[in-house]
Amino acid sequence: MAIEKDFFRQVMGHFTTGVTVATTNSQGKPSGLTVSSFSSLSLIPPLVLICVDRASHTLPLFRGSKIFAVNFLAAKQVHLSRCFAMPSEDRFEYFCHTSYHVAATGAPIIDEVLAFVDTRLVAEYPGGDHVIFVGEIEAMGTAGMAVFASKDGITRSTLIDYDEYTSNTSSDGIMPLDDIAPLAYYCGQYRHLTQHYSEPSLDETYERKEKPAEERL
Repeated sequence: MAIEKDFFRQVMGHFTTGVTVATTNSQGKPSGLTVSSFSSLSLIPPLVLICVDRASHTLPLFRGSKIFAVNFLAAKQVHLSRCFAMPSEDRFEYFCHTSYHVAATGAPIIDEVLAFVDTRLVAEYPGGDHVIFVGEIEAMGTAGMAVFASKDGITRSTLIDYDEYTSNTSSDGIMPLDDIAPLAYYCGQYRHLTQHYSEPSLDETYERKEKPAEERL
């Protein structure tokens, strides 16, 4: 028997995800849409992917501009997730009334997001009723700062270049991370993660066991 569309959505909804807004700049106009199908793909080269519905009005804008940024939304940005998911004038004409900066490519980096990656489109693949876009990272960052893949990308940026920042300050070389809760999505509902529970990843646990005691301090 065929898999029913609604049941497919119900089952897949049990996979908890973060919420992102993918943005681009086409002919000087910012555009974006809410995307839950986002993933890192490769470390060398640094690649990410997003999946966009073939019926989306934004699809040809990504194809035309050949750039996209992925903005990781904070818990307080539910309104942006909703706005960029709806076919409204606020979204198409006013970019959901939200402020933004740019990094390497010119794709909008929404203010006060948890983090972002800024990419150039390097591949497109068919994915049923969606299109899979693969982007190579030109810049990425958080807390209003960015690290760039090359110095060429810095020229148009309106964000702080983290490498330059560390060379002019006494920073310890670790990019600051805002203590902001992420926006999560589970079973068709927006969720907030609890602050009362955390557990180190397997990698972190392994590293601590492997290091000599004096290096763990």
